[in-house]
Amino acid sequence: MRASARTHASVGTRTTEDFLRPWTASVTAGELLGFCAPALVGPLVWDARPAIALPALMAAGVVEGAVLGWSQARVLRGPLPALSRRRWIVGTAVGASIAYLFGMLPSTTYGTWSSWPVAAVVVVGIVVGGLLLCSIGVAQWLELRRHLASAGLWVLASAAAWAVGLTAFVLVSTPLWQPGQGPVLVAAIGALGGLVMAATMAITTGLAMRHLLRRMVP
Repeated sequence: MRASARTHASVGTRTTEDFLRPWTASVTAGELLGFCAPALVGPLVWDARPAIALPALMAAGVVEGAVLGWSQARVLRGPLPALSRRRWIVGTAVGASIAYLFGMLPSTTYGTWSSWPVAAVVVVGIVVGGLLLCSIGVAQWLELRRHLASAGLWVLASAAAWAVGLTAFVLVSTPLWQPGQGPVLVAAIGALGGLVMAATMAITTGLAMRHLLRRMVP
């Protein structure tokens, strides 16, 4: 019995220590591939009415989230073999779609909040931004809590990772985008920003998940 426990601990420790590299590679590729959906849909609905643009981007978010969720679940099944890949992927897809909903609120509701006091706009903006950043983490927590006692920390870690990733995207892409650029160049710049965002988010979430998995190993 003791030998079995030692073997389980050894395997668990080795799996945890080997976790970061495959997670980073898989999640970077998954998010970059999934990000192609909103990157393609966004320009098509740029000037469309909110009633068209919002559901289109939310649908693109479902695609992005599903690909991202798959890229994460395939690695998580190593240290967490009981993890439901289906629930993780569906949850990530729904969370990503909700994130696009919150992300579109400022533009789709501009006529409502544009006349509000500055303080009210700031407070509501912080709340909406927080909900956007937490949406994927909360959706994934619903499955992760079945396997990790400290799963609640994942919500905060995921939100922080997306904040860092989105900031990296803005810092890389915004200075490079200039008026008059052709669609190919605009797309290339967006792809570069997407790659930086994906890698930054993947590394940050990987470090956080590895920490949570280490706490699980006896």
